[in-house]
Amino acid sequence: MTLVLDVPTALIPIDVQQAFDMEASSNPAMEANGLRLLSAWRDTGRPLIHVRHDSVQPGSPFQPGQPGNRLRPGFEPRDDEPLVSKSVNAAFIGTDLDLRLRRLGVQQVVLFGMTTDMCVSTSARVAANLGYRTVIVGDATACFDLAGPDGSTVPAADLHRAHLATLHAEFGIVVTTDDVIASITATD
Repeated sequence: MTLVLDVPTALIPIDVQQAFDMEASSNPAMEANGLRLLSAWRDTGRPLIHVRHDSVQPGSPFQPGQPGNRLRPGFEPRDDEPLVSKSVNAAFIGTDLDLRLRRLGVQQVVLFGMTTDMCVSTSARVAANLGYRTVIVGDATACFDLAGPDGSTVPAADLHRAHLATLHAEFGIVVTTDDVIASITATD
């Protein structure tokens, strides 16, 4: 399956927030690729809905009012671009994201952001289960090392690759930033 922008499609950046240390991630190019995506997408006039994690956990750097909660420079909504606030991993749970997309007639979503293995993956799975054609921009996502249940460290690069493979196998397609930009150019 290749990326085709033949149906109403929305771009959804997920949790590109200041609390994340991009240099320690599996993909330090995530931020630059995400900014390229936003720039190219904004020029099309297609729907763009931002998602931010507003943690309800005490002491979390993602709590509203904390510096880490803010979106990274360049990822803030512009003009009338909506922002959906979530408090769990999936952008569709406890939010009006699905309703907003349905009202816009969106049939396909293009997801990128943080983190590949958690909020992006969970949101992609829910999007697919809700019936959206789901696209994950793999080189515009990133994640971090995690402790395994046995105490060993699971490297971020392995998590990133495994989650993209799972998403591509079952829930949608994984593409690159260049793929999305080429699709935009081909349809505009």
